[in-house]
Amino acid sequence: MAEHEETLIEQIKEKIHGGDSSSSDDEKSKVSEVAEAVKAKVFRLFGREKPVHRILGGGKPADVFLWKDKNASAVVLGGATAIWVLFELMQYHLLTLVCHCLILSLAVLFLWSNGTNLLKKSPPNIPEVQIPEDLAVKIALSLRYEVNRSFAFLRETATGHDLKKFLSVIAGLWVLSVIGKCCNFLTLFYIVFVTLHTVPFLYDKYEDQVDSFAEKATIEFKKQYAVFDAKCLSKIPRGALKDKKFL
Repeated sequence: MAEHEETLIEQIKEKIHGGDSSSSDDEKSKVSEVAEAVKAKVFRLFGREKPVHRILGGGKPADVFLWKDKNASAVVLGGATAIWVLFELMQYHLLTLVCHCLILSLAVLFLWSNGTNLLKKSPPNIPEVQIPEDLAVKIALSLRYEVNRSFAFLRETATGHDLKKFLSVIAGLWVLSVIGKCCNFLTLFYIVFVTLHTVPFLYDKYEDQVDSFAEKATIEFKKQYAVFDAKCLSKIPRGALKDKKFL
């Protein structure tokens, strides 16, 4: 899809310039306007304007999710699978695992330190592990921002200004409640984790086919929603809502 856009834009540029390398400001502005019009006509899933790699944050995390770095992606997914098998299938408890790992680590380091003293060798260099203050502050601020944004979204939904958004949120919460009955939190987290490692990769690979199908589905959904709105939703009486001012 992106390559197709670039090809169209390049063809438009060649037609406007007419093979002349020197272009005026008017021609440049015309090219940019036509290019933006071409991009606007291309349907994007969820109305996205950036590549999938940039939407996922770019850098290493996006490379892992999109399998750009296959070794890192395999290690991360394999580690998550091992944790799920350990806690879900083998019924291992987190506190027990942490205690056993600490017992094993302390015993090995203790024996190693005393063994080097008896053999008159240098003791092991155990590094000091500390959480940087700036990192903790950044994580706390990011968490605070996301929580406040979630509260603002819920408040906006509850005000009743957008019935479509309200119905979408209710449907989403109901689906989550049904999923919650079928599996526990760890399994749900693992399913989401595997989904993040498969769906973006497949969408990035088959972008043209998915966007084309999504465009047709969106058009059909809008038609059905218009019929439902005309027959049912428009007949529901709604009073004028005003935001209350608190002194």
